[in-house]
Amino acid sequence: QVHLVESGGGLVQPGGSLRLSCAASGSIFSIYTMGWYRQVPGNQRELVAIITWGDMTNYGDSVKGRFTISRDSAKNTVYLQMNSLKPEDTAVYYCNLVDRVLVSVTEYWGQGTQVTVSS
Repeated sequence: QVHLVESGGGLVQPGGSLRLSCAASGSIFSIYTMGWYRQVPGNQRELVAIITWGDMTNYGDSVKGRFTISRDSAKNTVYLQMNSLKPEDTAVYYCNLVDRVLVSVTEYWGQGTQVTVSS
């Protein structure tokens, strides 16, 4: 079993910054990607950013240039630096890990952390 522990969410004013962290532990075989998705009630979960353990990154269009994803492989931890936050960034942010075992992959999700951007 793999456990994902998220931290860093909260309330911030528009234009402000937050940093999310997600630490993975448990029976990890080989991390393929870690990343962040977000969801607001009534909407589908959408990609925020993902990073491969080879340091390739992919960002959702709405966060490009404002958010930066990084990782600490020694700690199996991924970070999301969120700058210039907007009210439309308000959502529950979920950490995601894709673990690869030979030719198969298993996906894990964190419990989510609330980010609220409001004045």
